[in-house]
Amino acid sequence: MIVEVLGPDDVRVVDVDDLTRLHLALGVVDAAEADAALRAAGLGRMDGPDDAVLDTAGLRTAAQAQTRDAGWAGAWAGMLGYAEQHGWVVEGGAGIRVHVESAAG
Repeated sequence: MIVEVLGPDDVRVVDVDDLTRLHLALGVVDAAEADAALRAAGLGRMDGPDDAVLDTAGLRTAAQAQTRDAGWAGAWAGMLGYAEQHGWVVEGGAGIRVHVESAAG
């Protein structure tokens, strides 16, 4: 799954059925613009230039609305378990720390 911030008002959750990866992809926005866009979308916040903390509930809601996979909830739980084992689940489970990449690929 990828959270994309392509512009100040353009935040998308894509590849929602691929729960083997999770990261934030930034388009032509700086960290402050990305932070504001994530907060406005209810999907999280930037945490330095290379990381973000995604809102667990907001991300789940946005992603689950797009999937038709009957096993998605179980895969989501598996992804969270994996993230927790690696110390990426933060703020008492309210956030997931992710790496930031370029949306350009």
